[in-house]
Amino acid sequence: MLPALWVSKTGLSAQDMNLTTISNNLANVSTTGFKRDRAEFQDLLYQIRRQPGAQSTQDSQLPSGLQLGTGVRIVGTQKMFTAGSLQTTEQPLDMAVNGRGFFQILQPDGTIAYTRDGSFHLNSDGQVVTSNGFPLEPAIVLPNEVRTFTVGEDGTASVTTAGNAQPQIVGNIQTADFINPGGLEAIGNNLFLETASSGAPQVGTPGLTGLGTIEQNTLENSNVSVVEEMVNMITTQRAYEMNSKVISTADQMLSFITQNL
Repeated sequence: MLPALWVSKTGLSAQDMNLTTISNNLANVSTTGFKRDRAEFQDLLYQIRRQPGAQSTQDSQLPSGLQLGTGVRIVGTQKMFTAGSLQTTEQPLDMAVNGRGFFQILQPDGTIAYTRDGSFHLNSDGQVVTSNGFPLEPAIVLPNEVRTFTVGEDGTASVTTAGNAQPQIVGNIQTADFINPGGLEAIGNNLFLETASSGAPQVGTPGLTGLGTIEQNTLENSNVSVVEEMVNMITTQRAYEMNSKVISTADQMLSFITQNL
């Protein structure tokens, strides 16, 4: 009975972590550019009491052994980088990557972070920045008296001003892609950092070499499916209850032994 208690304990811990992952997905259902997480389970070490294939006699082998599992754990969480739906906003500073790729963001410490959140703003210097004030990289600075701001599918940013109706190119937005986006480190604020697992960023012009195009006046919604997460929450709840039931049953068996022996 005691091993069953510990096995069930690992089940409760794993399901609790799974529920935390699901709740974070649901909490970010309205977060621009958010990518849902999926918890990945793995069984723990096995105690081999009888080795499969061992010799039972000189001429015969055991067809199966006696292997007792010790429980389960969550070995990792996988970011699912499937595309979210695109929503038209009619705001010229709202942009979305239609396909693969990330916007590059310059952090205060000089490092580059990556995001799918294209809800940009202007700071007091006319520079395009994120909601936290971090500038887009390469920098896009709008001149005074801007009348229109246009971003092409290839990232070319141009403006017209009050004194000049001819479009002026003020910069080119470049996006970055990774061999393994799931290996990026999520640091909050809709930002990711490069890691050894993600590989080096491959920076290029949107629409070329497999990179997605830039869609202006558009934002990418979260890729969380509320219905799917609710179903996952129900199955997690039932799995938690079943592990709790095992603990209760083992406790009753131990109680029977202590009261009757």
